Amino acid sequence: MLTNYLKIAFRNLVRYKVYSAINIGGLAVGMAVAMLIGLWIYDELSFNKYHKNYDRIAQVMEDQIVNGERQTSETVPFPFINELKVNYKENFRRIVPSTHNSAHVLAAGENRISRTGQFMGEEAPELFSLEMLAGTRAGLQEMQSVLVSESTATALFGKSNPMNRVVKIDTDKNVRVAGIYRDLPQNSRFHKVQFIATWEYFLATNAYMSKKKWDNSALWIFVEIKPETSFETASAAIRDAKLNVIRHIDNMKEEVATQPKMWLNPMRNWHLYSDFVNGLPDSGPVQYVWLVAVIGFFVLLLACINFMNLSTARSEKRAKEVGVRKAIGSLRSQLVRQFFTESFLVVFIAFVISIVLVSSSLAWFNELSAKQMFIPWTDAYFWFFCLGFIGVTGLLAGSYPALYLTSFQPVKVLKGVSIRLGRFASLPRKVLVTIQFTVSITLVICTIIIYSQVQFAKNRPVGYSRDLLMMVPMRTDDFTDKTEIIQSELKKTGVTSEVALSQSPATGVWSSNTGFTWKGNELGTDDFATLTVSPEYAGAVGWQFLAGRNLSGELASDSTGFVINETAARLMGFEDGKMNGIIGQTVNWKSKWMTNDVQKQFRIVGVVKDMVMESPFEKIRPTVFFLFGDANWINIKISKAVGAAAAIPKIEAVFKKLTPATPFEYQFADQEYEAKFRAEERIGKLSGFFSFLAILISCLGLFGLASFVAEQRTKEIGIRKVLGASVANLWSMLSKDFVVLVFISAIISAPVSLFAMQQWLSQYDYRTGISWWIFLATGFGALFLTLVTISYQAIKAALLDPVKSLSSE
Repeated sequence: MLTNYLKIAFRNLVRYKVYSAINIGGLAVGMAVAMLIGLWIYDELSFNKYHKNYDRIAQVMEDQIVNGERQTSETVPFPFINELKVNYKENFRRIVPSTHNSAHVLAAGENRISRTGQFMGEEAPELFSLEMLAGTRAGLQEMQSVLVSESTATALFGKSNPMNRVVKIDTDKNVRVAGIYRDLPQNSRFHKVQFIATWEYFLATNAYMSKKKWDNSALWIFVEIKPETSFETASAAIRDAKLNVIRHIDNMKEEVATQPKMWLNPMRNWHLYSDFVNGLPDSGPVQYVWLVAVIGFFVLLLACINFMNLSTARSEKRAKEVGVRKAIGSLRSQLVRQFFTESFLVVFIAFVISIVLVSSSLAWFNELSAKQMFIPWTDAYFWFFCLGFIGVTGLLAGSYPALYLTSFQPVKVLKGVSIRLGRFASLPRKVLVTIQFTVSITLVICTIIIYSQVQFAKNRPVGYSRDLLMMVPMRTDDFTDKTEIIQSELKKTGVTSEVALSQSPATGVWSSNTGFTWKGNELGTDDFATLTVSPEYAGAVGWQFLAGRNLSGELASDSTGFVINETAARLMGFEDGKMNGIIGQTVNWKSKWMTNDVQKQFRIVGVVKDMVMESPFEKIRPTVFFLFGDANWINIKISKAVGAAAAIPKIEAVFKKLTPATPFEYQFADQEYEAKFRAEERIGKLSGFFSFLAILISCLGLFGLASFVAEQRTKEIGIRKVLGASVANLWSMLSKDFVVLVFISAIISAPVSLFAMQQWLSQYDYRTGISWWIFLATGFGALFLTLVTISYQAIKAALLDPVKSLSSE
């Protein structure tokens, strides 16, 4: 019996080739999109689950009231690690201190490479369940030991055995390879960590760290809670741990005023809930997971709607078939099985095609989404999901023909009695078409607004010149006492217009401080970004002065001079147009940079336009620039007359000559700035791609419906032509119903997309407006596509010879 069902189903597919192609093609595209999105969502939801202790790992966080708001930081004070181990260890199985992950130079013999790594406590390998390929997780028990990733071991030692070999970190730290671990997957926070050295060795080679006090947050702490406790219990226990200590320490009044609170951020929140509001995880990539999931659901729904729409449109022809089958003895249950067999056959063929589409496009999709996804062919759960997917889609798509068409009475059908249920018979089709285009138009509007937001931020005034600005990190001691000669030699090459030093690159701020007080503000709890620069920095980045002058290395008084940005000037009470009044004003700073917590007096010598150094979507922080302190970056402004291509070899030669132990690395400010838009651009590209497919699927369905409507009204068209109707009249008659439906869709989609995009834009401090023309242009675009899609069938029907139209069957 099943063989018979399949033969009949296949014959029906072959008989109606165009409609079969539309059905199978649209459904295959919809299923392929759903599958790609499913892989993407699975990758996002499984972030960090590689670590076996995922459900018990957390990071210690700190909340403070800064600038009147409760802000969250993942760095904590150095003394807190001892506080946890001594007074709060009953809730924790493991407590692991860690530096930030940062790039370091690794050298083995003559081979030198740059890799990202961290210095961590000895229990880190067990905490993060590293998969060891050589050595054991206990390899960090010796102070001068290191664990390296498989790819790093290959890069350093090639095919030779790396175990117990000596590696030099940053030219001044000798360590022994005690183990090799498998590279962590991309959907792990520690994916980029290519080596782990010991926390004890970091302290031994950075003596200043042990002198850090409670007002200086400089390290990360990761913990594993005990099985019998919970994150809530452990967080509650440590909540006031810092406050209870610092309220009894002299000279900590400013820090007490920030009301610090300590808490645990579970690993399950690290990726999806990476943004914080009022000290609580609020949002992050999870919003994109929901957005993409909704898009995938609706794209698949559109494909199913096509199937159901074409089935309803063919109801009269299939009704006669049902009547004949019932007349010769077919049971309704048999007909139901027949129609469901056809549905499942279409869905299965579409699924096979979708697998081919996914396989061929996955590499492109990985590049677009910046992931390393793959189809899990050997995973039983994957095939179980696929079978369920085929089943649900087949039932959804085949429910109408199987349940509705088989209910017709054969006597009425064979007598020629119309099966239409009055003037509302086509209402379900109209509703489904309206839903299709509402979804499609909404997706297009959202894509345009996402693109507008990215362009709005890109066009934001950045306050400095990014063009031809090269930034070179000074990662090793190889640069010690060589900065002046490097500056001199670079200028001698003739390819640079300015060479400057700074604590961080022009596209980032790596330090912030409180403790600034001035007349009218004696509390000192405001958070300022702080940046050490050399006098040449102004010329290198192209500072735009609003008042005052640059810092000078020739004026002794400028050792206590500040250049501030306009946001800092406004915070101090000086509005636009009146910033000259701030020049010469004094600011007291009880700085963490200085020893013994001495408060020092500074004088403001200049005010510059705000520099967008951090996220281009967020508010700019008040910032101070000064001359004292360590510099970690060399900023090189390449001469426009020379260009980057000609300048790089000459600049590289200088560094190879003066710092031979350090690989030459550089970044360009314009490229680093562009990288800040990648997440939003990626979502924009994904939504744009899926919007295109949604429109394509909708138009395919519309094309099929238009052809059926034209076929159903063939005799009517013939009569109208005999009575004198023109081609234009007939085209208008066949088109107007579809145009009205798309017009209604455009009206419905406007408030839906407006609300969704207002919610999405609300996460950005610096955001674009939503213009009315977007809705108008998208609506007219949808109407134009509708007319183009249905015009072929409408005009073809209108041009048909009425003699053929009116001839008897």
